[in-house]
Amino acid sequence: MTFIPFDLERWQSTWEKRVRFNLSESGVHPLSIAELVNLSGGSTTELMAVPMGYNYSDGSTELRSAIADLYAGASPDDVTVTIGSSEANFITCWTLVQPGDHVAVVTPTYMQTHGLVRNFGATVSEIPLRPQLGWEPDPNQVERAISPGTKLVVVTNPNNPTGHVLSDTAREAIVTRTRDVGAWLLADEVYQGAELDGRESRSHWGAGDRVIIVNGLSKAYGLPGLRIGWIVSSPEFKQRVLQRHDYTVIGPSPGTDHLATLAVRARTRILDRTRSILNENLPLLEEWLAGFGDLFDWHTPECGAICLVRYRSPLGALEVVERIRAEHDILVVPGDHFGLPHHLRLGYGNEQSELRAALGELRRAVTRVFMD
Repeated sequence: MTFIPFDLERWQSTWEKRVRFNLSESGVHPLSIAELVNLSGGSTTELMAVPMGYNYSDGSTELRSAIADLYAGASPDDVTVTIGSSEANFITCWTLVQPGDHVAVVTPTYMQTHGLVRNFGATVSEIPLRPQLGWEPDPNQVERAISPGTKLVVVTNPNNPTGHVLSDTAREAIVTRTRDVGAWLLADEVYQGAELDGRESRSHWGAGDRVIIVNGLSKAYGLPGLRIGWIVSSPEFKQRVLQRHDYTVIGPSPGTDHLATLAVRARTRILDRTRSILNENLPLLEEWLAGFGDLFDWHTPECGAICLVRYRSPLGALEVVERIRAEHDILVVPGDHFGLPHHLRLGYGNEQSELRAALGELRRAVTRVFMD
């Protein structure tokens, strides 16, 4: 069986620490440990006193309780703490998917689960979000893709790379069809809380016995370096997941578990910071895009520090981003990594002074690549 590599992560991991300006990130400028402790009202003395032995494999009771409080009716027994939402997605797919299974994935999306299920031997049907529908799915395509016998349906909401939040109508169409065919639903909600208008998108938790929620601290919280994510599921499914978890990382570090507990408890203050950064920075990016006339076309993102941009040029996106990186020391993401040729994904969650400088250099790069 041919292995499907994860092109986006390989691209970012190769270059993100080697460029002057990184506009490939999908989260806001990260908090430092000191900033997190101050925002949460925590204590560095307490942090320094954390013993660095083995932690609970599914996360401390304190952290699982804080996470469970975010989901109506959930208990700590429903929560599994993982090493980032990436491990959460991995062990969920590993638990559910076997060779020959059918999986439906809402696309475009962060392609981890799309690649994982194929590497586990599944076939994939896509539920495309349509730009002409404001990045909503066609209900007929929802029904066709989630066919009888489908094992798993995957949705990322709010969405990466579009920054769109599904309407209640679209959400219910996916949930209802998934339930009707008896499939599991994996809802990756890692951008929840980074909505620019402050109205938090509705979780899929509670939509059925076969709903699995994946989330974490990397995007809305601005804490990707903590490498803390979680799965919220039934206790029965949790036991199946833990069997896989024992083969991967065993459990989170006590230090990051402690900091993650502070972060979840200080969620409101942290998300206020995130939304402030996004609302201050997005107008700068949109003004920059508009300055190129009709070269770029985009939908204003509703959530997250990402803007998906279509450009009018025959040049391939892989060529475009490589020239921008090699000639101008800026990293942006090619739409090809999401199955979208002639698109770029631009991050705008940087510190504002850095974003201004990056856009200034990117203006020169775009002029050179597209217009010279």
